[in-house]
Amino acid sequence: MIANFLKDLIRIYFLININSVFFRAVIAFFLSFCIALVFYKKIICWKKKNSIGEHVRNLGLIGQKEKEGTPTMGGIIMIFSTLISTILFSSLKNIYVLMLIMTTLCMGSIGFVDDYIKIKYNKKGLSIMGKILGQILLGLIIGSSMYFFNTNVSIQKLDSNFLIKKEHGFKTTLPIFSSHNNEFDYAYLLSWYNQKWKKYTWIVFIPMVIFIITFLSNGANLTDGIDGLTAGISFIIFSTLSLLSIISSNKIYSSYLHFIYIPHLDEIIIFSFSFLGSLISFLWYNTYPAQIFMGDTGSLTIGGVIATLAIINRKELILPILCGIFFIENISVIIQVLYFRYSKKKYGIGKKIFLMTPLHHHFQKLGYHENKIFNRFLIIQMMLSMLVLILLII
Repeated sequence: MIANFLKDLIRIYFLININSVFFRAVIAFFLSFCIALVFYKKIICWKKKNSIGEHVRNLGLIGQKEKEGTPTMGGIIMIFSTLISTILFSSLKNIYVLMLIMTTLCMGSIGFVDDYIKIKYNKKGLSIMGKILGQILLGLIIGSSMYFFNTNVSIQKLDSNFLIKKEHGFKTTLPIFSSHNNEFDYAYLLSWYNQKWKKYTWIVFIPMVIFIITFLSNGANLTDGIDGLTAGISFIIFSTLSLLSIISSNKIYSSYLHFIYIPHLDEIIIFSFSFLGSLISFLWYNTYPAQIFMGDTGSLTIGGVIATLAIINRKELILPILCGIFFIENISVIIQVLYFRYSKKKYGIGKKIFLMTPLHHHFQKLGYHENKIFNRFLIIQMMLSMLVLILLII
């Protein structure tokens, strides 16, 4: 019996050494979960004691009045627990990890300022232009870092060995529409007219990154209007991106499943698992009826990190599917505003397409309980994530 026990220990030891990144990621997940769980409880008690809570705008929704005074800015704990676990267990020499940490701090700071202004001074919070300028600056840094410091690699299988070959240009993933391994090179958008224009690919790529980060972070922010909604959807998205990171970071997995192999990507798995741990802890207290809200500190950070994580994985072009709910929530607001202005200009009376935006409020106005909306949106997100995996693998 002792011999079997020793064999199991030896087997576990070798598994830990072989899969050291995965082992560190699992430890980071549980550490982040525990840190967040403890601090959320403390911050809920402290904020209730000091009467620091959310000032809810009167939108005429059922159950809205009960949310008044609920502790907010829970995103601070989410950021803190994620960064602690990441710093302890990942390599801070890895450029991808540094990009994710920078995204977390930058978007978290924008959200924190917005929440602070809402609580202390003005319910409207930080101006729209203030948020967008911060998001544009972050997008410029991430886009420049990805383009000018990227390593494009192709894997060719030679018998039982693999030949790693560096390539020029910037390749990303575009399933179905791409001819070779779902690969799409941004240079194609310029080189079809003139081959010499390939060196100006950054003119297309960097604005694309800025748009994705800005659009997605605002989409996550707008979705955060029902208990557990943004956190629940984000958990599924992060899980999907974590799986894609595991595949893309491994030469064998990426070659077999026709993914773009990305060297040094494995360290971001630790960050992803750390964020997942903090998200689950937040959901523990944020499911209906919510005991704490994440505030813009959390929602803007979530959207920005998802966007950066997808860009690092070269999967940014599948975000309209993977983050379909965030995109639809954002688009519903844009459509509502544009149609209202158009109808007011043409007919003299502003008309609406939806009863209220973002879209989840439209369903609340129709009489759906927010818990039912939460559950159904989660089901839709699971289907979207499965669709992405199917499109990438086939």
